[in-house]
Amino acid sequence: MHFALICPPFKSHIRAFETIGDELARRGHRISFLMNKGAEKHVSARFPVHAVEGTDDRQLDGVIARASKPGGPLGILRTVHDGSLLSESLCRHAPAHLRKLGVEAIIGDQMEPAAGLVARYLHLPFVSIACALPIERDVGIPLPFLSWPYDTSPGGIRRNQGGERVARLLLSEQRRLIRRWAAHFGLEGAFEDLQSCLSDRATIAQTTESFEFPRTANSGTLHLLGPLRDENPSMDLPYQVDPEKPFVFMSLGTLQGHRYRLFRSAATACRQLGVQLLVAHCGGLSKRQAAAVGATWVTDFAPQRAVMERADLCITHGGLNTVMDALEFGKPLLALPIAFDQPGVSARIIHHGAGLRLSPHLITVGKIRKALAKLLSDTGYAKRAKDIGGSITTAGGLRRAASIIESAVRQRVEAEPIAR
Repeated sequence: MHFALICPPFKSHIRAFETIGDELARRGHRISFLMNKGAEKHVSARFPVHAVEGTDDRQLDGVIARASKPGGPLGILRTVHDGSLLSESLCRHAPAHLRKLGVEAIIGDQMEPAAGLVARYLHLPFVSIACALPIERDVGIPLPFLSWPYDTSPGGIRRNQGGERVARLLLSEQRRLIRRWAAHFGLEGAFEDLQSCLSDRATIAQTTESFEFPRTANSGTLHLLGPLRDENPSMDLPYQVDPEKPFVFMSLGTLQGHRYRLFRSAATACRQLGVQLLVAHCGGLSKRQAAAVGATWVTDFAPQRAVMERADLCITHGGLNTVMDALEFGKPLLALPIAFDQPGVSARIIHHGAGLRLSPHLITVGKIRKALAKLLSDTGYAKRAKDIGGSITTAGGLRRAASIIESAVRQRVEAEPIAR
């Protein structure tokens, strides 16, 4: 079967989709990426990539740069506007590409509504992927970009409903785009927000039931399978770690790796505690900044899983991939959530007692030092992290995800012939 993979132009999303593509290709399927023009350079050369008109390198670079520096309601509106421009291009031009390629099924990122709209327009089988926290609504669960705690009391539910009303206002431009293209495609039913564009067959999420907030309802289409990744061979740690001193790993991901102030504050706190710190800035710092951070080791990229296996704890922005890696190895977390679903991820860390959270906007060396000292001295955090980590290894991951995708697509094909 020929699958088209459609996702936003962000590296963490692309990497997850590449991994899915590799596994499906191993099973004999044909894989093509369909990306906004300008994003194709971020996809591995082992995949054919078809660039969709409507954007260019400069625009895509701007979208990524702005996404790395969100800030307040205006920043959210700017991000929504950028996303709507990308979705507009896909809705307008993707159908012709998909027909020409002879694509038989679509795998789409939850955050890209065009994937679901175009799939339904072309009557193609469709599966959603949640690279971040899943957006499926549940009355007791706050929206992923909120740091609110889990609360199913009447007051908690009213609070969540209020958050959704605010979100609808902030996402007005996206909702208008979805309604307009649903009407243009002649789609039946209520297509008016991102959730309505999700697959009605299967959603694959990179979290697990033990880490997610308890869900009061599940249609059976949401599959919490943990990280979508290949089983990498074990790697030697390229650092001489002193076994007599605590070892901390810090990463703020590919979009937030430029946060020099946060890295430097953590490095100062670790020196004061006599703790070894490895900083991976993912290319976000200049050579001069990297040299001035003051950590024990500073690098652009590190073999993250090998590091997690040896580390005593992890300082993170709350990116789901990093958090899942840390928990799989039973490492407690200090979360500094910045944007997107990171506040929601940090709320789950707190809910399960697997770590602590600090505001990156109000950070001080003293606050980091106090949090690190608590995480290193209280073994309960590591125990609770290890309890969650055990479920990650048994959740199914990539192999089960590919099997679910094949099953969902096969059921759809058998039920409804593909229109051409």
